[in-house]
Amino acid sequence: MTAAPEILCVRFRLAPMHEALLPQLLSLLGEFTPVVQAEPPDAALADLRGAVRYFGRGPAELAAVIRVRALALHGVDCAIGAGPNPMLARMAARRAAPGATLVVTDPAGFLRGLPVNALDGVGPATARTLCAYGLDTAGRVADAPLAVLQRVTGARTGRDLWERAHGVDRSRVVPNAAARSAAAERTFPRDETDRDRQRRALLSAAQELGARMRGEGQVCRALALTVRYADRSTTTRTRTLREPTAHSAELTSAAYALHDGLALQRARVRGVTLRAEGLAPAEHAAHQLSLDPADEKARRLEAVADRARARFGPGAIIPGSLAA
Repeated sequence: MTAAPEILCVRFRLAPMHEALLPQLLSLLGEFTPVVQAEPPDAALADLRGAVRYFGRGPAELAAVIRVRALALHGVDCAIGAGPNPMLARMAARRAAPGATLVVTDPAGFLRGLPVNALDGVGPATARTLCAYGLDTAGRVADAPLAVLQRVTGARTGRDLWERAHGVDRSRVVPNAAARSAAAERTFPRDETDRDRQRRALLSAAQELGARMRGEGQVCRALALTVRYADRSTTTRTRTLREPTAHSAELTSAAYALHDGLALQRARVRGVTLRAEGLAPAEHAAHQLSLDPADEKARRLEAVADRARARFGPGAIIPGSLAA
């Protein structure tokens, strides 16, 4: 018997400049169920099994309410997929039209005609291997004997492929799962051409990201900068950091380097977003000891500033260049 489609995957139509809205949108989902898993930069999973019983409404009805609230409160539209497990919900969300909900009630029928690379975990190399054997759709993979798949792709991969092609997903929605990225956005009241004002915005965003990650015991492996222009076009650049860090000075330096690399000159900038990518627990990250006493002093002062902000608010201590 097929399980009810009570898992939602909500894909918010967030422009790169507005990824910082995701925590607020997650809070909106939290009004319906406590079992919400963030999938940055623009999606979330929600387990509605308790909500369906509590509100007396089906997944499609609850999805409609979620969409209306996201649009009314945050100006953000979304596409929603509903399925009996996270994998099918994600796949449905990828195929749902903007402003619509696609509900998977027949997993076999939904999967059968999809290309094999639509299955989770099937990358280009695996897809080429499967297609070479005529296994170019999820339906054909499902019809193939398990032993054949394991001989073609390996024992473990073959088993995983066979299960996914049959709509089997053993994962669960993990509430409050650690985000893989975090973003800080700064917009300008008018089109900004002044390089120094743009750099001040980057400094402010880097300070926010650093404080947030240190407060949550995380570090990031890379930093991405998105610049939005007056014509609403955007440019995004990413820089891998020399080591995982949450040190504001390192983040600021990387942000400045990304900004300089764009050579914007007189470009009319509407806003900037910094995104910390590859978040991981700080205790698992290696830190190369520095022989520079100025660096060690800066880190000690940063820890003192964090304690002051935790006690007196985020504006208690800010860099002098942001005080004007």
